[in-house]
Amino acid sequence: MSRIGKSPITLPQGVEVKVNDNVVTVKGKLGELSQKLTSGITFKLEDGVITLTRPSESKEHKAAHGLYRALINNMIEGVAKGFTKELELVGVGYRASNQGQVLDLALGFSHNIVLELAPEVKIETVSEKGKNPIIKLSSHDKQLVGQIAAKIRSFRKPEPYKGKGVKFVGEVIRKKAGKSA
Repeated sequence: MSRIGKSPITLPQGVEVKVNDNVVTVKGKLGELSQKLTSGITFKLEDGVITLTRPSESKEHKAAHGLYRALINNMIEGVAKGFTKELELVGVGYRASNQGQVLDLALGFSHNIVLELAPEVKIETVSEKGKNPIIKLSSHDKQLVGQIAAKIRSFRKPEPYKGKGVKFVGEVIRKKAGKSA
């Protein structure tokens, strides 16, 4: 069984952590994030090392222990380094462009899909001749980047016969055999 909650978190240089009424606030060079701790999980910061403890061995406390440890670790990593997701548009005529925080996608529908993104997320579209267009999303909030990437992917998921659609860079699509004659 995993013991993620028990492993300590070391603070990198330039990251500041504050606890106020079970609300953990992490501040770094890329931004500021906060998370409320519930279900009795206690937070301790000593010499740049964070440890979380649970009040009992119940299933609910064990689950919350690992969850909050992972969330706080992601917050610290996010404000220190940031997170990036890359999506690839595979298909003839599939295009992506952005004007500031507005993403414009041409995915083979009768109309373009226009998506307004949160200001915390930086977007970049790369279109090279002979290569598939790539959308790069980056932010200090891991959950927000993942949610926006999943939303963009949901517009046209990769299909298993030709592999056309919006996929993550590095994602392997299992191809199916077509009809046998």
